[in-house]
Amino acid sequence: MSDFDKVLDQRGMNSLKWEFTVRNGVPEQWDQTDPEQGEDQVLSMWVADMDFKTADPIVNALRKRVDRGIFGYAFITEVYLNAVQGWMKRRHGYPIEHDWIVPTIGIVPALSMIVRKFSSPGEKVLIQRPVYYPFSNAIKNNARSVLCSPLKLENNRYQMDLEDLEEKTADPEVQLMILCSPHNPVGRAWSFEDIQKVGEICLKHQVLLVADEIHGDLIMPGHQFHSYGLLDPKLLENVIICTAPSKSFNLAGLKSSNLIIPNPEIRKRMKEEIKASGLFGINPFGIVATEAAYNEGEPWLEEAIGYIAKNFEFLDSFITSSIPSLKVLPLEATYLCWIDCRALGLSDQKLDQLMMEEAQIYMDEGHIFGPEGSGFIRLNLACPREIIEKALQRLKSSIEQLEPKID
Repeated sequence: MSDFDKVLDQRGMNSLKWEFTVRNGVPEQWDQTDPEQGEDQVLSMWVADMDFKTADPIVNALRKRVDRGIFGYAFITEVYLNAVQGWMKRRHGYPIEHDWIVPTIGIVPALSMIVRKFSSPGEKVLIQRPVYYPFSNAIKNNARSVLCSPLKLENNRYQMDLEDLEEKTADPEVQLMILCSPHNPVGRAWSFEDIQKVGEICLKHQVLLVADEIHGDLIMPGHQFHSYGLLDPKLLENVIICTAPSKSFNLAGLKSSNLIIPNPEIRKRMKEEIKASGLFGINPFGIVATEAAYNEGEPWLEEAIGYIAKNFEFLDSFITSSIPSLKVLPLEATYLCWIDCRALGLSDQKLDQLMMEEAQIYMDEGHIFGPEGSGFIRLNLACPREIIEKALQRLKSSIEQLEPKID
């Protein structure tokens, strides 16, 4: 059994989450999250990686690789392809072919390459906000326009607006759509019917669909993930599926991911773009870690999911009973909790100030996921419960001090 309760010392590891802050999009070193700050320590709950030591089989495999003492160029073999293929079949029931697997140095850079290759400057790329903000960055940074079909919040649960989605997909300037499934930050594990309908709409209007399934392994108890790969075969000819072990096994820094592309023409074009970008190759440690994660890491992952689910239950119960002005959205997937703070009546700037300066919690502000996220916050629950307890107590105290000013 893994010790997920243990608070790890992450100093001296160049940790973006625990040793940096981001100002105007640029990371800057700071010491406010240093444990030596004592009660003034800022609790870091923003970046989507875990505060857990990863699975022992992965650590052991990496240690053996380091002991070889040679760190030259590397590439994938049948062992790697078998590991990815086996995981997709075993975990998601999705049989894939070796040829469909296209390794990349991360999903975020892959999205930029996809936008460049499968759309033209000035065209629109469709997303469903509030959504993972690098989607918008990949679009805007490559001289394309964001077209949004907003999610609808109904009875404290987000739904797709499929009528609006179809209307916007019919726009002749739309050649590409990026689907977040499961959804970050709202925590939805979309139904099979939702995924099927999105696929049919995109195929009908000849819009290439990119299905970002990077959180697909992280499904909370009682919920189910439906991979796009399980749909009608004709829909698989119009998709690029994005997957990686990074979120599931806390391996984000190794920059290893895989695109699953059944259509040979789309796959050929994607490989051309990877080559043209100069972003080919794969981290040798990423190869080792991916193989170990997919072949031996599943028991650890199940433990981690169980622990995160308990963290969510604790947070939900605490906020419901002690901070009723906030509303917690159900968590079906991911380890990222989406919290509605709109009842506080604060501007985004004031809400950010409350969290960082008063409660001393470094979280992701809802508005960075698009204007539809205004008034929300996203908290990372993949951490020891002690951190969540401390954060909630601080949040409660800060809001109690705020409420007389609201009245």
